[in-house]
Amino acid sequence: MTPTGAQPLGNLALLAADEPPAFEIVNAQGSADAVLVCDHASNRIPRQLASLGLTPYQLLQHIAWDPGAAEVARRLAARIDAPLILGGYSRLVIDLNRPLASPESIPEQSAGVPVSGNCGLTPQARDGRVAALFAPYHQAISDLLERRAGQPTLLISIHSFPPVLGDERRPWPVGVAYGRDRRLADLLRPALYGAFHRVEPVAPRGRPAELVDVVGPVCETSDFLARRRELERPEPGDLLAVRDAGAYAFAMSSNYNMRPRAAEALVEGGRVRLIRRRETFDDLVRTEI
Repeated sequence: MTPTGAQPLGNLALLAADEPPAFEIVNAQGSADAVLVCDHASNRIPRQLASLGLTPYQLLQHIAWDPGAAEVARRLAARIDAPLILGGYSRLVIDLNRPLASPESIPEQSAGVPVSGNCGLTPQARDGRVAALFAPYHQAISDLLERRAGQPTLLISIHSFPPVLGDERRPWPVGVAYGRDRRLADLLRPALYGAFHRVEPVAPRGRPAELVDVVGPVCETSDFLARRRELERPEPGDLLAVRDAGAYAFAMSSNYNMRPRAAEALVEGGRVRLIRRRETFDDLVRTEI
């Protein structure tokens, strides 16, 4: 019997019976509204491929995997009680995070390092890697998302990146990447750089102060504007001013859940001028056809 993820390649399976499967699922029944995946969790090479012609040192480098990503993903899954799926083999065997038609799917070189074991592959050899590693991993993700079809779910992929890429130094300790949907990234970015905005009542009423959390209307777990702030006890209808947000806050705002964006006012020398009115529902749908 072949392990999960090992599919026959002609008369020979890419993965031997005693090798790990193509993927690992951790905490499959996790209750969080998120599914974590870690495409480049491992630098393992199937025994049959003889290290792809690379040295042990080269296989420790970022060309072969995302160092540290698996540990971060495991800790995050445990922290938020989320399911996690980890790829079981090196990105150099087949990259789980690239389209199959991409030259980077099974690269013949990476960061200037030749990968001789990927050169001159037959279509059968390429298809064997797809069947043994790529297809089972993505099928596992699809199956897990399908089982959670009735539950709101964020799909979050965990990666690491080298501090230098080619001649370019990357100054960031952490990054958030997104495709077409930037809503989660917009919510995470201020937390990542430790944004702190003063919050105070627009019209103080002289009520006793208390510790409060100031949260947004979207009900996301990261939809906090401020935590544990001492404010005059707020009541329904009160207006709070979030200070030091400025144009950046408006530029980063969105119409998530069809919510109109706030008005903009310019305060200059004690004078207040409305420079952009609050959006209406008609504004949101005006460009639809």
